[in-house]
Amino acid sequence: MLTTALIVVPLAGAILVWVLPLSRESTSGLALLVALAEVGLWLGSARNFDFSSDVPQYGTTREWFDQLGISYSVGLYGFQFWLVGLTIVVGACVVGYGAWAEREHPRAYFGLLLFLVGSIVGAFAAQDLIVFYVFFEALLIPAFVLIGVWGGPQRVKATLTFVIYEMAGSLLMLASVVALGISQGTFALAEIGTSTNDWVFLGFLVALAVRAPILPFHGWLRIAYTEAPPEVSALLSGLVSKTAVFGFVWIVLPHFPGPVADFRTLVLVLAAATLTYGSVLAFRQPDIRGVIAYSSMGQMGLIMLGIFAFNDLGLDGAVLHSVNHGLVSAGFFLLAGMIEARAGTGEFSKLGGMAKGRPILATLVLVLGMFTLAVPGSTNFAGEFSILAGVFDRGWGYAAIGVLAMVLAALYALRLISAILHERRGGAVRDDAGDLVSGELFLLVPLVVILAVLTAWPAGITERSFPENQPTTFIGSQQELAP
Repeated sequence: MLTTALIVVPLAGAILVWVLPLSRESTSGLALLVALAEVGLWLGSARNFDFSSDVPQYGTTREWFDQLGISYSVGLYGFQFWLVGLTIVVGACVVGYGAWAEREHPRAYFGLLLFLVGSIVGAFAAQDLIVFYVFFEALLIPAFVLIGVWGGPQRVKATLTFVIYEMAGSLLMLASVVALGISQGTFALAEIGTSTNDWVFLGFLVALAVRAPILPFHGWLRIAYTEAPPEVSALLSGLVSKTAVFGFVWIVLPHFPGPVADFRTLVLVLAAATLTYGSVLAFRQPDIRGVIAYSSMGQMGLIMLGIFAFNDLGLDGAVLHSVNHGLVSAGFFLLAGMIEARAGTGEFSKLGGMAKGRPILATLVLVLGMFTLAVPGSTNFAGEFSILAGVFDRGWGYAAIGVLAMVLAALYALRLISAILHERRGGAVRDDAGDLVSGELFLLVPLVVILAVLTAWPAGITERSFPENQPTTFIGSQQELAP
């Protein structure tokens, strides 16, 4: 029942926020209290979590539509536990940012944020195809509204672009879910066998590639990430994109061994192209959020390399780097919002020199920048190295492209740091725009602390994502798929 509680708490909190006629302060306080309660619930669940178990922990299964083989089935394996934890921690920071920013129409706003967080948790906890699809699509509703109502000057265009891409992916996902479930006589992920249907496989592949996003299905990314409120961009980049990671790891790999083998080269080429293309475009962006947006795209390409390497190193690295990227990307988007609140813009031509008189801001920009750089010894380096070592078995060229992308990441990260902190002060940087204050630090420091802990102990995730730390063996034994 605990997994269900992790889903229900934010959804119930959203309903309370919507219906209770509270003041602005009370509304934001209630939403933050719900988000923090969710953090406490997840931390409490870690005490008795059996990472070595080959059955989902804290699971619940209830018949939903018996004749169709559909059940409400949720539970957590190790890799799901970490993705849910990422969602809950980042979700709390995002809700806190909304309270700090004093968003208009707070009841609607915070209710939608909580609903979005609950839907993401539901997608990560799903053990049934229909349950996954319901939450996979449900999270789009608050995302559309949050961008369209609270977004920037081009919010309508951003919302329409996002809707068109995501709806196209949703239709492919629905068709693939129905086709796979009906052909197998069940929608339970633990009971579905393997399929050799290339078209169903491609339907899942494209739908998840849109969500990630992966080249060439990335057309919505730039405008959505830059026009959404910073905290919503943090959710889109750090969390929503990871629902694609879950889909690839727990739906595509186990149930389509033949198509995965047949199309592996194509997918790896697209992933490598996404990594390179995203990194190059990140270097060329004229603003903070543009750099983070395309950096996120590149990192999702790297994670895809690890997943479709389909070996223990690649999969362990993909899970670790999913958590790393979620924390770094969310932190940078929140930090970008704080900078924009002080300068009124995120354009590099109008920024610069912000290190002077702002030591805390400068420190956090440098620290997050160093994680983006994946400096040796950091958790990001551990994730990237594991992925590259894994994909090396599929071809040294993929690993070489990954190394090149790490160099490009260093270039755009250093450019980002320099443009914010060290170049000549731009016209938008005012003398009275002070340093970060305690309320802002409460939103950013937890993310940095977690990254520091993972830097000291990345094996805390890599050795606890799959039973016996053997991802391919586990996937094979659970879904009758030979690695």
